[in-house]
Amino acid sequence: MTGIFLQAFIYLIAAVVAVPIAKKLGLGSVLGYLIAGVVIGPVIGLVGDETTTIQHFAEFGVVMMLFLVGLELEPKMLWSMRNKLLGLGGLQVGLTAAIVMGIALALNQVWSVALAIGLIFALSSTAIVLQTFNEKRLTKTEGGRSAFSVLLFQDIAVIPMLAFIPLLALPELVEQAQSAAAAAADHHEEMSLVAGLPGWALGLVILGAIAGVVVGGHFLSRPLFRFVASSGLREIFTATALMLVIGIAALMSLIGLSPALGTFLAGVVLANSEFRHELESNIEPFKGLLLGLFFITVGAGINFGILFDDFFVIIGLTIGLMVLKAAILFILSLIFRIKGTARWLFTLSLAQAGEFGFVLLSFSMQNHVLPMDVAQLLSLVVAISMFLTPGLFILYDKVILPRFEKSANDREADEIEEQGSVIIAGVGRFGQIVNRMLTANGVKTVVLDYEAAQIENLRQINIKSYFGDATRPEHLHTAGIEEAAILVVSMDNQETTTELVEYVKQTYPHVKILARAFDRGHAYMLRHAGADYVIKETFLSALELGAEALRSLGEHPFVVEQHKATFRRVENESSQKLFETWKGGDDSKSYDTHYQHLFIQLEEAIRDAMNEDRMDRHSMTEREWTPPPKDYLDDFNDDAEDKSEEKPA
Repeated sequence: MTGIFLQAFIYLIAAVVAVPIAKKLGLGSVLGYLIAGVVIGPVIGLVGDETTTIQHFAEFGVVMMLFLVGLELEPKMLWSMRNKLLGLGGLQVGLTAAIVMGIALALNQVWSVALAIGLIFALSSTAIVLQTFNEKRLTKTEGGRSAFSVLLFQDIAVIPMLAFIPLLALPELVEQAQSAAAAAADHHEEMSLVAGLPGWALGLVILGAIAGVVVGGHFLSRPLFRFVASSGLREIFTATALMLVIGIAALMSLIGLSPALGTFLAGVVLANSEFRHELESNIEPFKGLLLGLFFITVGAGINFGILFDDFFVIIGLTIGLMVLKAAILFILSLIFRIKGTARWLFTLSLAQAGEFGFVLLSFSMQNHVLPMDVAQLLSLVVAISMFLTPGLFILYDKVILPRFEKSANDREADEIEEQGSVIIAGVGRFGQIVNRMLTANGVKTVVLDYEAAQIENLRQINIKSYFGDATRPEHLHTAGIEEAAILVVSMDNQETTTELVEYVKQTYPHVKILARAFDRGHAYMLRHAGADYVIKETFLSALELGAEALRSLGEHPFVVEQHKATFRRVENESSQKLFETWKGGDDSKSYDTHYQHLFIQLEEAIRDAMNEDRMDRHSMTEREWTPPPKDYLDDFNDDAEDKSEEKPA
């Protein structure tokens, strides 16, 4: 027991130290886990033979991850993805397996061994790619969606691969594979429900198990979760979620299928369940810990002895594999018209081998397909390619993405064809709403933005906009600032927007400036620069949400509207005093104390005003918000029925 505690402490402290440092350096958590594994394994030697056993346990993190991925998908979504799922995914797996097989044949490998190597290397790392996508918020991008389609097809393709690989067995490897299986049996004994069954019976068992997961997930899971939820004990719900995932994984293992596919299928079935979010929140912590442990074991399991003996061969194979897969993915991105930065994200993110490669390698040895020495060499190629993957994301973030953005934004400003009474500088999520409001009321606007991609997106939905930098005087002149009545400033950069307001107010004093502020401090800077009207970007939406909370708590709608108006009135009355204090302030401690005192007074004034509203809530004007009496509604409905009966048939 003491040894287990020590090993757990070593793995945890390695993660606690390495991952935050890697995150701060912009390397990502996956690379942090891998580095931690290398340090405690090959470098220091704190962990050893138990790494392989722990890795088998940690692979359950991949199973949990696929369950959570399934929860995010609905059958309708899968159907809508069918073109990319079968097209991109199918071509990627097929082309990669075929080309790798051809190269292996050229290197004098037996055709069955070459085919097995091709299938193993055709897969990419679902765990690394999806986790990195989530951390970098790339999941919803075009490149992220395309990559996800390929990963999803690969994960599904593992199942027929597991069924096909035993057919590639070589008689001369039987004895070697049996000895390896005997060594593995010393650690754990595999159980199976389908051992010795004929092919037709095996097929029936597999179909029955899959049908049981689908039917049970659809009809039995909801009553079970309602029963458990009625207990009010969160830990029991967590136990139920784990029971579900572990039970399905065990069932799939007992019938010879991939546990990951079974849990993924269960996740898809439960995607429409009202308990989906509760399941996610309960499984997520376990998934994160086990995935982290899995990556640590990958790093700790690198055999530097074999690596140094065949260093150039292994590194050459690794780089060659990643270049080959990247080339295939790049060609597919051209065929499927994936453009711009999405093409490079798609290409670089999937260029590695995957964690299922370890599963297929072990399965191939057990079924007399791959020799031990070949499998060990291939496992190093898989591990090193995974180890290099975060570097590809860094290449995308630091080199490719800035270069594309720079080339897109360095183009010449558009030639503006018409003038308008309102110029809108910045047409992101805020500026778009302002523009739509004005154009819907017949106001002519000139929209400027220095993000080329944003301009192209707006043009696709028929919103006329121009590429140009409103902070440059020549672009403002082209937009017609001399004749404009209003300038709406809704750009993101606080310093830039303040400088723009100051320049326009000094150069074109006749132009009224309406500006969006990021927060209260930015609002003060804009007012000081000369803006005629400033609004904090989240003020009104937060005020409306607070009002909805009051209505949901049972407050009368009229009282809520009264509170909203009072809050805005007191805020506006105090705003000038706070602004004057800010404008005349300095960096002294006395200024900070004075400003804080004024802000506390503002909060007290708001509470006092709300109390006055409550004392006056029964005023006559409130009757406008009171529903009509029930008798009046009954008479109104009777009159409506009489009139409908009088109409001719």
